[in-house]
Amino acid sequence: MEAKKLCYFYIDDIIWTMRDLTRTKPKSLFDVPFMKMLKTAHDQYGMKVQLNLFYRTDFYYGEDEFTLSEVPDSYKAEFEASSDWLRFGFHSKQEYPDYPYINASYADVKTNIDRTIREVTRFAGPKSFAYATVPHWMPISKEGCRALKDAGIKVISVSRGEKIEYSGDAGSLPYGHAKRLMQNKKPDSGVYIDSKREGVLSIALHGYNHMTTEEYASVLYTTKGIYNEEIGIYFKPLSNAPCINTNTMEQLIEKIPSVLGKAYVGYGLHEQYFYPEYCNHQPDYADKVLYAAKTYHDNGYTYIFVEDLF
Repeated sequence: MEAKKLCYFYIDDIIWTMRDLTRTKPKSLFDVPFMKMLKTAHDQYGMKVQLNLFYRTDFYYGEDEFTLSEVPDSYKAEFEASSDWLRFGFHSKQEYPDYPYINASYADVKTNIDRTIREVTRFAGPKSFAYATVPHWMPISKEGCRALKDAGIKVISVSRGEKIEYSGDAGSLPYGHAKRLMQNKKPDSGVYIDSKREGVLSIALHGYNHMTTEEYASVLYTTKGIYNEEIGIYFKPLSNAPCINTNTMEQLIEKIPSVLGKAYVGYGLHEQYFYPEYCNHQPDYADKVLYAAKTYHDNGYTYIFVEDLF
């Protein structure tokens, strides 16, 4: 019998959709356009999705602050009824700064994830929380990994590549990331050669959740992860297929066939590109989400939540 092909889909930076739900007060949570798009993909193609949450909106977009504590529990029954295909995961407290957890303390990460779990449980029920984590910007400290594990997380996404010695040249890193590396620096944080973008080599930051190129390749398109015995948690590349928001529709049509047939495919995108008020709004966001779901479905993939593998 041919082995089942599995697909994992997640969306990072979720907060504006929860704000819309809270402030527009629709009869059904699926009357919110973003949620309606996801339900259409589920109903037509069996898509399951993990929505990785910010706890609050960021001042970068203005002073109109919104937090998950404001989401009403009036949609709880609807969320619970949909928890077989729609779940929430932990991502970060907010969008900025970059690399928020690279040198984070245990207490800071534990506070952040406990607060997110508490709110999700309140407004969507305990079955609606997903126990796989894609940390915002990826790197997280060893203490942070321990905090995630103690909160119940089973698997953490990873960066990968050759670690190199940081030269001390702040100009070798973009966007002020040298300061993010050096502030409260932990022994396991540093820099590596990032080659994940086609034909592009750059220097990026890594935390404790990092794999060598060889480790990464050994589990990339499989259902396996690498178990970290010291923390008691799995590391796994959760994404290995074309990202929706970094590719045009034409590019997705060209690139997705290269991963079809793999035992495990994971892909994602970011929430804000859906919204017209975002500076990099993509008008075909929903079309691309539905195209990807249809393509994986039509090629024999079954959608899963990653923690169910472990």
